[in-house]
Amino acid sequence: MILFPAIDLKDGQCVRLKHGEMATATIYNDDPAAQAKAFEDQGFEWLHVVDLNGAFKGQSVNSAAVGAILKATKNPVQLGGGIRTLEQIEDWLDRGLARVILGTVAVRDPDLVRQACKAFPGKVAVGIDAKGGKVAVEGWAEASSLGVVELAKKFEGAGVAAIIYTDIDRDGVLTGINWDATIDLAEAVSIPVIASGGLASIADIVRMTMPDARKLEGAISGRALYDGRIDPAEALAILQGRPVAEAKT
Repeated sequence: MILFPAIDLKDGQCVRLKHGEMATATIYNDDPAAQAKAFEDQGFEWLHVVDLNGAFKGQSVNSAAVGAILKATKNPVQLGGGIRTLEQIEDWLDRGLARVILGTVAVRDPDLVRQACKAFPGKVAVGIDAKGGKVAVEGWAEASSLGVVELAKKFEGAGVAAIIYTDIDRDGVLTGINWDATIDLAEAVSIPVIASGGLASIADIVRMTMPDARKLEGAISGRALYDGRIDPAEALAILQGRPVAEAKT
């Protein structure tokens, strides 16, 4: 079970949004590379990065910041936001990304996702962001008519490495993961699912270890880590089955 610390990039800075609204951005660090190294030093083994400007613009905007992150950490990095073509996917993978996350294009052009999975095995994840049970696209600015499970099932057998499922209504507001919807999705498809949106406290970390959640690949945490609501050592100890007291010594 993996806990993915999140770096959301807006104008080259680490920020967190509420409900995906750019106007609500809180700046947490103006040095994304330093933040990436800090997460590595805290014991995290993966990094989740989103180019927020890119998600709205439809092309990479914070590429310089992502490049600095890749140089600063040895941890594998997954990146989403504005990646819409095979050429962009190949370019990012060549630059050292462990995997790319395809969101809007998964709705607009599912065949491209299948082509990418075939061309880059194990390197392509799909981001499914939902509002009111329907998939949202273009940086969450537009709603589609697709249901979450309906979209996910389009990629069964395609070789998708993971689905990152975000409940937009909970994102950035610390109300807890939507466990029911996330686990329902994980049970509906064979593709590994990563929970995102709303992770608020150690209670959510403990919830990740429950039997019905064990089929998840993990969960993403942003604001709760930046605000200190989750202690990294404690969270990682719980997920690894180690005594919490031992992790803090």
